[in-house]
Amino acid sequence: MGYDVIVVGARVAGAATAMLLARQGLRVLAVDRVSFPSDTISSHQVQVPGVARLHRWGLLDRLRAAGTPPTRRVRFDSGDVVLGGTFPAYGGVDALYSPRRTLLDSLLVDAARAAGAEVREHFRVEELVWRDGRVTGIRGRQRGRPPTTETARLVIGADGKRSFVADAAGAARYRQRPVRSFACYTYWAGVPVTAGELYQRPGCAVAVFPTNDDLTMVYLAAPLGGFDEFRGDVEGHYLKALDLCGDLGDRVRGGTRAERLRTTPDQPNTFRRPYGPGWALVGDAGVVMDSITAQGITNALRDAEQLAAAVVAGLGGTRPLRAALADHQRRRDKAIRPMYDFTVRLAAFSPRPVERLLLASLAGRPADIDRFLGAFAGAVPVETFFSARNALRLLGPRGLLRLARHTVAQLRPRHPPR
Repeated sequence: MGYDVIVVGARVAGAATAMLLARQGLRVLAVDRVSFPSDTISSHQVQVPGVARLHRWGLLDRLRAAGTPPTRRVRFDSGDVVLGGTFPAYGGVDALYSPRRTLLDSLLVDAARAAGAEVREHFRVEELVWRDGRVTGIRGRQRGRPPTTETARLVIGADGKRSFVADAAGAARYRQRPVRSFACYTYWAGVPVTAGELYQRPGCAVAVFPTNDDLTMVYLAAPLGGFDEFRGDVEGHYLKALDLCGDLGDRVRGGTRAERLRTTPDQPNTFRRPYGPGWALVGDAGVVMDSITAQGITNALRDAEQLAAAVVAGLGGTRPLRAALADHQRRRDKAIRPMYDFTVRLAAFSPRPVERLLLASLAGRPADIDRFLGAFAGAVPVETFFSARNALRLLGPRGLLRLARHTVAQLRPRHPPR
């Protein structure tokens, strides 16, 4: 066969996978229907564990050199509680970054090429090639050129939440949840920030983080049920939501909107089986979730690293490829499920009583505030922070008693039977 691996899609997940495989000496072709630099709708944030991977791969200095500002401090404002803190150190880093995708994707594509991978831009995959029930390659065309067929021992779909590879291979979906929110964001000049800002308000969530070119990215999430009304006056509703967040609305109006508002209701929550005979999936093609926790980029980097290790073992003969990919699926699901469940709950905009009490209990406890922010960033296991044991530690017996009374009150019928 012509290549060891063909990667369909060369953004974060695809380019990182291609780079890591090429660094191990595999013959890799990565294709994408766009050219780079190219923008795409994004949650922007590379959370602390994702930054640690970029650091380990030797790419973090390039991200910094391109003028991407770090965020080490975050202010979290729920309306009732305001908390400020820093991220716990993780893998030698203690900051998250919110790069423009025009920069991040190009940086990873360049790194894949430098590792020895071939990257073809403006290449549209039209079909998978099959032989004896197994994927053996792709058929497609590069802009301005005749159709071509390329073969490989493995085809990896890194082509996002609407993955052609996943659909063509019949990748089964599981653990699906309904779409619960839509997202809207843009970039502002003249709105400097000294820390990241997170706001939770009834019916919306807002994030404010610095990005490249001295711009500030301001993101809004709101329930999907209000999307039709929202898109009738996108800017008006967007600014009205920011007005609920302290002085943020005034600060934004005092700046200059640098680009158009980007809005999307396309926020599925689903897992896909990430492998089959001759094919595999990585990044959003395999697991996608609501952007409200901004985990997509970090998930993609982790998935790329773990899938690449499985592929190297399987194609290198260390273990059967099928067994290596099955083990990768188990590890992926174990790693992502707690944050997935937490994300789906947040996107419902209906915080649980225990979460409200936990927030209130953090005032004056800087170490626990940092752990709370670390849970949002994936540097602290979210299931550990919101566990019953941690709730007991933070709330104490009296707090748990209040929670129990509240729960019982909620379960009682509002009107006694006649």
